[in-house]
Amino acid sequence: MVDVLLGLQWGDEGKGKIVDYFAPNYDIVARFQGGPNAGHTLYVEGKKMVLHQIPSGIFHQNKVNIIGGGVVLDPVTLKRECDAVAAFGIDVRKNLFISARTNIIVPTHRALDKASELSKGESKIGSTLKGIGPAYMDKTGRNALRVGDLLDKRFTTQYIKLRLKHQKLLDNFHFIEDISAWEEEFFEALEFLKTLNVINCEYYINDQIKAGKKVLAEGAQGSMLDIDFGTFPFVTSSNTISAGVCTGLGVSPKLINEVFGVTKAYCTRVGGGPFPTELHDSVGEEIRKIGSEFGATTGRPRRCGWIDLVALKYACMINGVTQVVMTKADVLDAFEELQVCTAYGIDGATTKEVPFQMSNIQIDPVLQSFKGWNMDTTQLKLASELPATMNTYVDFINNYIGAPVTYVSNGPGREQIVKI
Repeated sequence: MVDVLLGLQWGDEGKGKIVDYFAPNYDIVARFQGGPNAGHTLYVEGKKMVLHQIPSGIFHQNKVNIIGGGVVLDPVTLKRECDAVAAFGIDVRKNLFISARTNIIVPTHRALDKASELSKGESKIGSTLKGIGPAYMDKTGRNALRVGDLLDKRFTTQYIKLRLKHQKLLDNFHFIEDISAWEEEFFEALEFLKTLNVINCEYYINDQIKAGKKVLAEGAQGSMLDIDFGTFPFVTSSNTISAGVCTGLGVSPKLINEVFGVTKAYCTRVGGGPFPTELHDSVGEEIRKIGSEFGATTGRPRRCGWIDLVALKYACMINGVTQVVMTKADVLDAFEELQVCTAYGIDGATTKEVPFQMSNIQIDPVLQSFKGWNMDTTQLKLASELPATMNTYVDFINNYIGAPVTYVSNGPGREQIVKI
């Protein structure tokens, strides 16, 4: 069977730590979508490690880690990560496998991403400029190069053909930046990529499941950034929800078992786009400061606000969430009063549904206040030790979203998590 772990907000929910925590219970950890715009932060041997492409189970020596066909892969980022992981004594050639169907991000994808974002001016969507959008466009346009193509003697010819196509688009954007250094680094990284394990993921993973192996599918970004069900057009370019597991790894829906959804105890968002509960005051700034809310990939300050239960319930519904993991609860330790959004006010009416289009309307959050626990929770180990006011907060969320919060993370460390 396949269990799924994914984000329920706009990404940055702390999924990396949670995957690392759950990994000992699984034989395989597999990324099913996204690209190097995802930054999963782990603390290994007291050192901070941010993974962008490699699954977060890589630091468990006896686990197989798979990059699935639904991912768009930047060979340069992958090589850098593999080098960083090797410093911890991990041999990626033993426990990292890449689907032959995984699409490759080429240097001109990055150039197109940058040129397109610059052309938008004030309407830019906040792209990380990693080439993800253009890479997925080539995938759906049937122009993409895939990892399996590296073994074909026609690869260079295919690459040149794709590059020429991109150059015409770049000319239309009047993009003149020299990317020759990017290309040199890219081809060096391709030689490294050829030394890794390239597999027919769909056969491999189904064979492993038939043999009784347990798989944890790791999502990138968050549900509200899903290309179809997120806050379009301020979304990513892939299906970040649980349905993406099937297309990203090549497994049947009937094999999906538990769906673990990860949410912060509050909300954050990086880049542009609607954010109904965003705080533009000292409270929002205090959350950002205490929570060190800066993008793992970009370093950009994250926008901060109260937890949005309308969006959270929606995300639980479309994902079929069976258990919720609440992260960064300790960030709220210092607050005497907390608020949660229970409905949206739109054009004088109140709704508990996420509207089709959130970008061009005024959404006023309907907030309900709760007493904060106002104590240090970072050392707590047992559910019985959690303060009553935190239990009240969590219980209200449980009842509203219809999925139980079964874990509360109370710090960045591996051991700082409480099972409820």
